[in-house]
Amino acid sequence: MSSEEFDARFDRGEDIRDLINMSEATVEKPGKKVRITLDISESLVKEIDEIRKSIGVDRGALIKVWLYERIRQERGRMSEEAKRVSG
Repeated sequence: MSSEEFDARFDRGEDIRDLINMSEATVEKPGKKVRITLDISESLVKEIDEIRKSIGVDRGALIKVWLYERIRQERGRMSEEAKRVSG
């Protein structure tokens, strides 16, 4: 399975646990952890919980993954934009 197909299945909220070999999983721990407080609406929390329950992860883990993915996306966009401006 391609990474694009895996990502698409995850994004659709499909159960992907059978696709992951957790015995070979690694966790990157980049630097010191910092605790943050985030106030969000109850309705958004409910939506997050529906998604996290369907894929079997806790709320904090899901939010961390989403933040990480968004940062990668933005870095890629900024990199492409810099190439376009300088090229």
